[in-house]
Amino acid sequence: MKIGLCLPYMKRGMTRDDYHRWFRHIDQGPCHSLSCGERILGPTFDMRILLASAAAITARVEINTTLYVLPMHNAVRAAKEIASLDVLSGGRLTVTVGYGGREQDYQAVGASYAGRHARMDEQVATMRSIWAQEPPIAGCDPVGPEPTRPEGPPIYTGAMGPKGMARSARWADGVYAWSGNGEREEIANTLAMADAAWQESGRDSKPYKMGGFWYCLADDGQQKLHDYCYNYLLIAGEDIANWMANSVHRSNADAVKEALDNLEAAGCEEAMLSPVTAELCEIDRLVDIIESR
Repeated sequence: MKIGLCLPYMKRGMTRDDYHRWFRHIDQGPCHSLSCGERILGPTFDMRILLASAAAITARVEINTTLYVLPMHNAVRAAKEIASLDVLSGGRLTVTVGYGGREQDYQAVGASYAGRHARMDEQVATMRSIWAQEPPIAGCDPVGPEPTRPEGPPIYTGAMGPKGMARSARWADGVYAWSGNGEREEIANTLAMADAAWQESGRDSKPYKMGGFWYCLADDGQQKLHDYCYNYLLIAGEDIANWMANSVHRSNADAVKEALDNLEAAGCEEAMLSPVTAELCEIDRLVDIIESR
């Protein structure tokens, strides 16, 4: 199983030098990929600009969006951005798209939260037509640049429910399954749902399978993991935030190894780990775990 690492994009106060250290650290180690998610409100950098910086600094690792909240954006503009990042990364890009669960982010950019599911289906079709160099307006030039592959980079879905998965199975190349604590059953259930949706949609291929979870290997890791998850989920209400914060425990080497074993046993081809701090020991200590597996 390949292992990737999400950037600490939710941490306040990150600087250019901080991110450059993370890019280089990840690229020098055994990790297969690095990723970044998208938020509008809060202290985050723009996902596309941050990953473009990562693509310029790194030479080896795959670059992944986990996840691109596509219904917040214009599909033609998104296709141009993604193709640009694909070319600038030397074809190392994969794109995970999703609906997002933060309505205030939609409101902040003037996008409609309603209708986002059907909109994303249409947007993926539009992006692929743009990448195939079909002009968005009759008689006009196509939108460049051309991606490194005519069909564009692989697109994974972050859908977790049966309806979203069924829609995604018509156009996605893979699935990103999430379990905050890296539980085998949670990941396996999502992947089984994906397999069933792919089969029901008549696809002649199986989805690429990626899973993710939160972890902390910094000193006092359990407290940092608890606090991060509580603050991250507070938007969903105190009950949910407290429940999740009290449930996560991937805060030492043995616990992280167990979670990785869980994902592999569930059928993941790749694990995408999300650190809860920006301390570089999160990478160094994870590398020790990867090399010892």
